[in-house]
Amino acid sequence: MNDHTTKIGWLGCGPLVCGFAAILVILFLAAAPLLAKEGTIQCANLIYGGTHTSRCFSDEFLSSVQKETTIPTERRFKSVKLGSEELFQYPFVMMTGEASFHFSRQERDNLKKYLTRGGFLLASAGCSNKEWDRAFRREMRALFNIKALKKLDMTHPLFHTVHEIKALKLTHGGENARLEGVEWNGKLVVVYSPQGLNDTAHSVGCCCCGGNEIGNSLEMNVNIFVYALLY
Repeated sequence: MNDHTTKIGWLGCGPLVCGFAAILVILFLAAAPLLAKEGTIQCANLIYGGTHTSRCFSDEFLSSVQKETTIPTERRFKSVKLGSEELFQYPFVMMTGEASFHFSRQERDNLKKYLTRGGFLLASAGCSNKEWDRAFRREMRALFNIKALKKLDMTHPLFHTVHEIKALKLTHGGENARLEGVEWNGKLVVVYSPQGLNDTAHSVGCCCCGGNEIGNSLEMNVNIFVYALLY
């Protein structure tokens, strides 16, 4: 990492008016003026359950955030172990995969501490993988409770930050695309897609492998990232 890249703690602003990206950016810069001048925000790609990590989640949305807003972002993910103290240096982390997994006790403790102290997790079932979906739901139940993951209505501000998203489009058709989330003390701290937000169309050497991922993932991931930083 070069001297101009900054890993920051938690950013926060009050409730914002949905759909006005310019207002979001102004408030972000007001909250972190030195960051905008001196460094960039990094997104962590989690290593979890031993050696599980993302190899097919596009980082293109980070470049889009930089182009479409004035939020300074590092354009590549930084690999970070879920059970490490380094986790707490990142305001936004993501995880995906295509097989079953189990968190270690240290990973569970770390993730719950991270999420309940201001961190944000974007999770995605790679290739719409059912085994990964079951494993992720099991881990969320272990961390929170059986009803932790709830469907996010399309009226949620998440869908109206930078891009106005009226529907989630599946690459192979269908009408069951959805996002789910976990809230802590009224704040959304996890966004999860069982279909997949990997945006494999922008990943070199990757494909959806028969899954039915969300086709407008790029725009959705931009919205999620901006929402996580500013709400």
